[in-house]
Amino acid sequence: MQEVNDSTFSSGVLGNGYAVIPTEGKVYAPFSGTVETLMDTHHALGLLSDDGIEMLIHVGLETVSLQGKHFTPKVAEGDTFQKGDVLLEFDLAAIRAAGFDTATPVLVSNADNFLEFAVQPSDFLPAGEKMMTLVKQHEA
Repeated sequence: MQEVNDSTFSSGVLGNGYAVIPTEGKVYAPFSGTVETLMDTHHALGLLSDDGIEMLIHVGLETVSLQGKHFTPKVAEGDTFQKGDVLLEFDLAAIRAAGFDTATPVLVSNADNFLEFAVQPSDFLPAGEKMMTLVKQHEA
């Protein structure tokens, strides 16, 4: 995240995570869970996994200013989904042509609730491949 060209994300204020440079215009569900938040401009999703991971996926930087143009949600707030489902589609070429950085932060906002948080460094991982490891704390 330190390499993301946006201080809100790179500072870690929104959570720990990584950024993806997308090669296709789809956001796939990283786990099974529920859509907690879908921004009105459809550029970002807040997800909650069945085992308590709170995740924010934010497509591109400053893309809120597109006001939803080039984004097509495939889910709504409150929807449940399965790992691998397409949650959001976006026109990657149009977003780039409009001059936006397509770096896509993927943040775990409650990473402090886990004993271990590790990101798998990689230059390229296909959709569905493991990108991070979270080890849940033992319940008291």
